[in-house]
Amino acid sequence: MGAGLVWYAAYGSNLSSARLHSYLAGGLPEGGSRAHPGARDPSPPRADVPLDLPGALFFAGASSQWGGGGVALYDPTLPGPTAARAYLLTVGQLVDLAAQEMYRVPREDDPLEAVLAAPLPGGRHQAGPGLYETLVEVGRRDDLPVLTFTSPHGRDAARLVPPSAAYADVLFRGLEESRGWSRGEFDAYLARVTG
Repeated sequence: MGAGLVWYAAYGSNLSSARLHSYLAGGLPEGGSRAHPGARDPSPPRADVPLDLPGALFFAGASSQWGGGGVALYDPTLPGPTAARAYLLTVGQLVDLAAQEMYRVPREDDPLEAVLAAPLPGGRHQAGPGLYETLVEVGRRDDLPVLTFTSPHGRDAARLVPPSAAYADVLFRGLEESRGWSRGEFDAYLARVTG
């Protein structure tokens, strides 16, 4: 299992540490409807920090986990910033998190682990056509890559769908935890990114 370290930049439900914990340790996230098997290494992140990504947040698709509504996606080509939270994980943990985001079970021979053993060509790797199957390097921190997942297409190619109240609440909890945001600050941010 990949033991090298990377920063994973969360901008959606994984802003919440409890939500991220369900991907690492397994279980049903609070307010969610689908349990996760967990990562092969269930250890908590080694660190986490608030981070602004140079791109735009948008909502599209449909969330089966949060009762409908759009899911958070990231378009690095548009002006931002996008409020994120970076977690210091092992490569293996990130690969297992990605598998679960893509509705797969973590496994020893996941090809994404080999992809992450070297810098991403062009800062991007598309593992498949799904909403979270495109890996993007958004920068570096402490000489380690900062990586996130998004859809293969940008905001302009998406049918925009606002998030459900349950999903928005998870995002708010994560931004409250990591940045100390009030509900008013979150509502203003959500209004800005949803137009």
